[in-house]
Amino acid sequence: MAFYQVEVTDQVRYEIRQLPGHIRQRIFRAIQTLSQEPRPYNSKQLNTAKAKIELPLDMNFYRIRMESWRIVYVIEEELKLVSVLAIRKRPPYDYENLGDLVKNFN
Repeated sequence: MAFYQVEVTDQVRYEIRQLPGHIRQRIFRAIQTLSQEPRPYNSKQLNTAKAKIELPLDMNFYRIRMESWRIVYVIEEELKLVSVLAIRKRPPYDYENLGDLVKNFN
């Protein structure tokens, strides 16, 4: 079984610290498990074509839904790297800023 390296930005660490305690613990555990299972059963691949975002073929956006919160991350298969880009509450979050997340990521 191939393990992935999980990268969490400083902004995401700040966002996690601002969460309510019970959600913070669940999100922290979900991020930890991404190294062993980057596509858990409750993850969903995001449609980058709808957002008019072009990614390399070995890179895909995913999200994990946890109650009303979303963990938005990207998987780079070639590097075996999972990069957590954002923790957002939905509603009102509707994935409109995926392009901005990509710009900040690169």
